[in-house]
Amino acid sequence: QDWEQRQEEDTLLIERILLLVRNVLHVPQDPVEEQGVDGDASVHDRVLWVLHISGMDDLLKFLASAQGEQQWALHVLEIISLMFRDQSPEELAVLGQGQATAEHREDTQELETLRQRELAERRARALQRPSRHSRFGGSYVLQGLKAIGDRDVVFHKGLHNLKSYSHDLGKETRRVPRRR
Repeated sequence: QDWEQRQEEDTLLIERILLLVRNVLHVPQDPVEEQGVDGDASVHDRVLWVLHISGMDDLLKFLASAQGEQQWALHVLEIISLMFRDQSPEELAVLGQGQATAEHREDTQELETLRQRELAERRARALQRPSRHSRFGGSYVLQGLKAIGDRDVVFHKGLHNLKSYSHDLGKETRRVPRRR
């Protein structure tokens, strides 16, 4: 519910739930009672896991970041500080950095292989096509058609244009006035 629609009872219920979570996380660690195998999760870690599974951590993040829920900010801050009670900042920084470094290295290798493949494809395409396009379509001698004098006609267009050849090709047509 929005804070405007909440009753006094709802507000008290939210506050009691936040205090209960705070008090559960505040219970000190007892090494004599928790005689587990090395690497086994402590009671505190198991409580944090249950909070995560239930979605309570998402609710705490919402309460911490929502503008209209600032009245719970100190409770949420206290709960978050108790969540990280047994952790040192150095351990947390190294934990996140190790995964990020490995992922970064993996991504870099993948990008490098893609880049090498693209360069190889580009080189292959460059070798397949000629380096320069020639606009020269060729010159052909048309035997049997006489040009000026006794020489054969030299045709400088492509062979597909040969059907439309006439001696007047390229000449400007002479215009006759309308009245004549």
